[in-house]
Amino acid sequence: MAVLHFESDYMEGAAPQIIQRLMNINLEKNPGYGTDVYCESAKEKIRLACKCPEADVHFLVGGTQTNETVIAAILKPWQGVVSLDTGHIALHEAGAVEYTGHKVLTVKGKDGKMDAAVLDAYLSAFEKDSTKNHMVEPGLVYISYPTEYGTLYTKNELKCIHNVCTKHGIPLYMDGARMAYGLAAQKDVKLSDIAKYCDVFYIGGTKCGAFLGEAVVCTKPELLPHFFTQIKQHGALMAKGWLLGIQFDTLFTDNLYFKLGQNAIDMAEYMKAEMKKKGVQFFIDSITNQQFFVMENTKLKVLSKKAVYSEWEKFDDTHTVIRFATSWATTKADVDKLVALM
Repeated sequence: MAVLHFESDYMEGAAPQIIQRLMNINLEKNPGYGTDVYCESAKEKIRLACKCPEADVHFLVGGTQTNETVIAAILKPWQGVVSLDTGHIALHEAGAVEYTGHKVLTVKGKDGKMDAAVLDAYLSAFEKDSTKNHMVEPGLVYISYPTEYGTLYTKNELKCIHNVCTKHGIPLYMDGARMAYGLAAQKDVKLSDIAKYCDVFYIGGTKCGAFLGEAVVCTKPELLPHFFTQIKQHGALMAKGWLLGIQFDTLFTDNLYFKLGQNAIDMAEYMKAEMKKKGVQFFIDSITNQQFFVMENTKLKVLSKKAVYSEWEKFDDTHTVIRFATSWATTKADVDKLVALM
């Protein structure tokens, strides 16, 4: 049996609909840097889906470049970004934010989520600190949807975090690398809700059915003046911008983005049900495409020869937390094979 791959949600290429459209325009001549008709069409469709006609939309090449570029563009030289200690920018982006000269300021969360009360206390403590002029000032709040642990903010939780940010005069930025999977798993949170409560966010393409690319949506364009130039400065601007535009134009045609996300959630739910039958120990109750399990280290030595997964963290001296990720392209047959190995 071939080795099974569940270590990430961007193992496959792109949705067939995207491949077909790229083939259709392959020999067209289009202007560069996102000034083509496909980028303009995609932007309009995204604004419509977000119910935010005034939003500024930009296409960048990948998640790390997006986070680095947006955060650096919003922050003043003396400011840092507030993130959970488990946040992606704090752990798995090789210090990209710090490389721009801005510190990642971390706070504790629960199940991968930021608590509005904890955030409020942190920001209030800074404002009251008599030595704050010697400290890095919080200038932006970063969250992700879904979180690094596959959990999701409810609409009310987003509203509460938004209210805290408004109270302290700080923008809220959401990392949406896996947004298609979050929206599919949690029906009460819509893209329009995210646009309502976040000042800037991005709609992930790389992990959600596109070859590559992320769509940054700025609901308050004044936060990112000259953003096009800054994208180029950070090496995140594609000369052949239409390659991104046509992908997002396709993803936001006939609800494809949401349909692709639903497949990942359906396969993750099926995996959960079958793992429960097997008596496999769950680490956290995730409703998204990231599923976390506790495995004996001795069993992992056997499993690793037949399936690829992500080692997440140490559980105890004899057990490890591992993650399986489903995607828009995951099949029931592969999930069945994985479950059989357990």
